[in-house]
Amino acid sequence: MANSRSWTQIWPCFVKLCVLNFVLVFKITALGDGSGSGPTVTAENTCKNTNYQSFLPPPYQNISQMICTPVWHTYELRYFQNGDTTTIILSAPYTIGWVGIGFSRDGMMVGSSAMVGWISKHGHAKIKQFYLRGRKQSEVIIDKGELLLNNIPAAVATNGAEIHIAFQLQMTTPFQKQPILLAFGSKYPQNHHLSKHEDKTAIVFDFSAGSTGPVSSELIQMRTNHGILAIIGWGLILPVGAIIARYFRHKDPLWFYLHAIIQFVGFTFGLGTVVLGLQLYSKMHVHIPAHRGIGIFALVLSILQVLALFLRPNKDSKIRKIWNWYHSWFGRMALIFAAINIVLGMQAAGAGSDWKIGYGFVFGIMVVVAIVLEVLAYLKKSEMRSLPPNFQLDPVGGATFPTGGM
Repeated sequence: MANSRSWTQIWPCFVKLCVLNFVLVFKITALGDGSGSGPTVTAENTCKNTNYQSFLPPPYQNISQMICTPVWHTYELRYFQNGDTTTIILSAPYTIGWVGIGFSRDGMMVGSSAMVGWISKHGHAKIKQFYLRGRKQSEVIIDKGELLLNNIPAAVATNGAEIHIAFQLQMTTPFQKQPILLAFGSKYPQNHHLSKHEDKTAIVFDFSAGSTGPVSSELIQMRTNHGILAIIGWGLILPVGAIIARYFRHKDPLWFYLHAIIQFVGFTFGLGTVVLGLQLYSKMHVHIPAHRGIGIFALVLSILQVLALFLRPNKDSKIRKIWNWYHSWFGRMALIFAAINIVLGMQAAGAGSDWKIGYGFVFGIMVVVAIVLEVLAYLKKSEMRSLPPNFQLDPVGGATFPTGGM
């Protein structure tokens, strides 16, 4: 254990590092909270000039009163609200497969209703409403949903390398800021069963302003920062600090300083993760009770770990053994629940393969390193047990060392 003098010498550096780390996490959190959002993007002059009269039936041909906004990649969303009728046209790049637009209460796929369009292998235009009851293919129900279509048939058509999905909704209350989902798949639907999407996104579209604006940009940035902070803090920094405490105690007192500093840095990243998560909840009211509850629980465990640093008893204290047990097992619980929660968060957000591969790589490296160090520690202990004691007292009258030389 480090003596009080060496700890006093290193304490100012420790405080400076913690302050710098708080500033970094604060900046990331502030960016996610919209302070870095740009101006509202109005898109009436940036949408392509498309003549819908040549391939869409009425009333979708007249777009002179429609507001148009680029929403994702080269996707364009046109709409017009007239009384209780909302006309929507989604234009997207297309070769084969399907393209869909979903409407959600909380920005999540499950529980949303979507309009999906495609051109079959035989050149027939298809457009259907689907209810996304779950994530399995069997839970995507055709001709079901909560979108109230009026008596005007929905339409889908291609023009060049684009597909255009048009429909009208009968709304009792006009859309305001509405979470919408955009997705596409590269395979034709088989018997009206959709293949898994190749890519997707979720935004909050402001129908009252005709733009995705800072609202959707803010939420997307917040969600991205939330995931980045979680993987860096809970998935990388805190496990490294735990590994140092378990396998490098022979480097006393260096291991203690490294462990304390690294864990505090990881704690601030974890704290920033939870803060952004609560901000997302307050803005989107996403109902993910398991993810939210586990995140708060892991934060409470990490707070107890930080407090343990200041309540650490001396080695000769009677309660030191209890403290060691509490500190090690609470730390393990926090890391286990954090790993589970990262996976739950990626599932809830519908994270792409890059997120899953990235976290899988980080998690795999941590597991491999821990296993290798655990095996080396076990072999070292086994080797120490097999060594004869340095000193051996012979019993009275026992054999003595040989006196003859070699």
